[in-house]
Amino acid sequence: MTVPDLPDHPFSSAEATARFAAALAPLLGPGDVILLEGGIGAGKTHFARALIQARLALAGGVEDVPSPTFTLVQTYQDGQGEIWHADLYRLTHPDEVDELGLIDAFEDAICLVEWPDRLGSLTPQTALHIAFSTTETEGERVARFDAPNSNWAARVKQALS
Repeated sequence: MTVPDLPDHPFSSAEATARFAAALAPLLGPGDVILLEGGIGAGKTHFARALIQARLALAGGVEDVPSPTFTLVQTYQDGQGEIWHADLYRLTHPDEVDELGLIDAFEDAICLVEWPDRLGSLTPQTALHIAFSTTETEGERVARFDAPNSNWAARVKQALS
């Protein structure tokens, strides 16, 4: 469900996307799932990396945040709980998601999931969907938000302001 008053949002640069991720980071808590959609190079990993680094910084930590393309899942501790960053690109069937432990993490961790179409029927109904797309302007991205409830919409609006 798209919340009508949550329009698509342009980000003029990678830095603008990172600022949004950093602003959204402290508004998240255990059980929050963000599904990141978009083609290769659209900004999914950049957004996830910035959000994770911001959460870690809030806890006084600094850590390299590599793409989980080959490991499938990377986990982090931010002092308040776990953050899971998953890249499901290489999965071929939703059953493989359960083997990763991701379904349990949806309930008690902050989860950032790239290529969420691989989840199939396992897609959490309470997740925020962010679809990134490129534009003809170099470095610019547009984010489309699908928020399942007004709570997500309010947090996205707060992070964008």
